[in-house]
Amino acid sequence: MSEYRIEHDSMGEVRVPADAKWAAQTQRAVENFPISGLRIERSLIAALAAIKGAAAQENARLKIVDKPLANAITEAAAEVVDGRWDDHFPIDVYQTGSGTSSNMNINEVLATLASERLGEAVHPNDHVNASQSSNDVFPSAIHVAAAVSIKDELVPALDHLAKTLRKKQRQFKTVVKSGRTHLMDATPVTLGQEFGGYAQAVEIGVERLQAALPRVSELPLGGTAVGTGINAPKNFAKGVIRRLSEQFDVPFTEARDHFEAHSQRDALVEASGMLRTIAVSLYKCANDLRWMGSGPRTGLSEIRIPDLQPGSSIMPGKVNPVIPEAVCQVVAQVIGNDAAVAFGGSAGNFELNVMLPVIGRNLLESIRLLAAVSRALADKCVAGIEANVERCKQFAEASPSIGTSLAPILGYEKAAEVIKESTKTGRSIRDLVLERGWLTDAELDKALDVLALTKGGLTK
Repeated sequence: MSEYRIEHDSMGEVRVPADAKWAAQTQRAVENFPISGLRIERSLIAALAAIKGAAAQENARLKIVDKPLANAITEAAAEVVDGRWDDHFPIDVYQTGSGTSSNMNINEVLATLASERLGEAVHPNDHVNASQSSNDVFPSAIHVAAAVSIKDELVPALDHLAKTLRKKQRQFKTVVKSGRTHLMDATPVTLGQEFGGYAQAVEIGVERLQAALPRVSELPLGGTAVGTGINAPKNFAKGVIRRLSEQFDVPFTEARDHFEAHSQRDALVEASGMLRTIAVSLYKCANDLRWMGSGPRTGLSEIRIPDLQPGSSIMPGKVNPVIPEAVCQVVAQVIGNDAAVAFGGSAGNFELNVMLPVIGRNLLESIRLLAAVSRALADKCVAGIEANVERCKQFAEASPSIGTSLAPILGYEKAAEVIKESTKTGRSIRDLVLERGWLTDAELDKALDVLALTKGGLTK
């Protein structure tokens, strides 16, 4: 059997690998775009297939495509959604800006699979792509993939991380440590309060995503080539969108204005901005954990981060905070991805944005990375963190800033006097106040109770 077969399209003959499920237009794209070696995201392939399967059923209902043929397309689409044919989507991310190459890739693969089922020819354009255009299908697929991935992957991962942080908040609620502002000693906090702050940031991130989801879930499907809906029957898009909503349990809606929906990708830019904000929150958390776990002898050593792997090829026994470091790297990637999405979103010209593949790639990669690293942070790091209680207490009691609680009692000037002398000489606040006869031991016990200071402290 020949290594290649000959396929035809409107431009003539093309040699295609003999076992490939794709056909001529996909092969042309493979040859035209040997650029990055990166393919479109798996979630986007699944979304394209889901749209094609729903479109086939709607086309059958409208008597545009015969029912047996539509069923064959839908069955093939379900296999693609499940990941059975991923190797047959070879086109580089950096391709035609409308995603036409990837739209034809899914059309050709489904046509081949459906033809094999039926024993008769199924056409990629006339049947699989009926009532559709790349210009409404490909952006709709990005929206579907983003909405589904946010709902099914990212939000659950962030919820899991937040719950893990909340558990540590409760566990560490009485572990007093020195607060720090400007990386300098500040008044006491509890380790639990810090972990509660991290949890709250993650939970607010989920709120941001949920607020953006209705706009991400608004699909340009039905506008076809330029937004006018040419060649798409009335109510075709509504029927497809209803089927997608049922399939993915996401309340997808049709675009309120197809001309806006064709030329602008503002909802995707907004969603990417939410991802960037969540990433920034995770960086704060991960970096604080690295600082608090630094040591074990010459750092802060306020917490013990789980040991996961040797940390050095030359220094025996060294162990590093590898999961927080991975989080920080993901954050760098997500911020870079957001810049690409924002730039791509600005590139709409008249009735189309021709940066769709790069917008989709970066947005969906950010969702995938944040979901994965959030679970890793929760399970491989946060869940196993232990507090160095005595070290934390030592820092809290040694901080000159605990003298802040004396200001309401002694006045600002006297409090500043003993804090400055304590910092200069290393003598304790307690000794300096007793030496001056300003307060008694009992009064100082009350005023310098570090745990009480984490609850607002005491006045006169």
